[in-house]
Amino acid sequence: MKLYEGMFLLDNQAVRADWAAAKAAVTGALAKHGAQVKTARRWDERRLAYTIKGRKRATYLLTYFEQDADGAHTLRRDLEIDERILRYLITATEEVPEGELEASQAELEAGFQIPTMPGDDDATDETEVTPDEDGESSDDGDDSEGDGDDDESSDDEKDED
Repeated sequence: MKLYEGMFLLDNQAVRADWAAAKAAVTGALAKHGAQVKTARRWDERRLAYTIKGRKRATYLLTYFEQDADGAHTLRRDLEIDERILRYLITATEEVPEGELEASQAELEAGFQIPTMPGDDDATDETEVTPDEDGESSDDGDDSEGDGDDDESSDDEKDED
């Protein structure tokens, strides 16, 4: 079995409703496909660089697990169809970093509560960039067509060099 690090972006609505269930969506999928979870803990809640599935914020779940390579393909399929999991990244690693086991255990202690999260999950921001017909982001402030006529220097000035 090989050791992997997994970073999962979880939908904040699912996290707010029930953190344990949102976390179990990931750890359950890992266990279903033969992985042995070493650690799984809330890493942070952050604003996303761009909207994912209509969300502007997500909670990051950091995991370390051991798994045979055979279970990876079917695991990825299950992760992609679970609506609580917005994105994920799984990479091979050599060892669990120092302090990670303790951080994961602290989350399991009685009385652990996730910090209050901001409420701007929905993608209704008025400043969002929208793609034009070609799928490119439009920039209304630039009327240039890239034809090279923007250079204001004359040909005489260029010849003086």
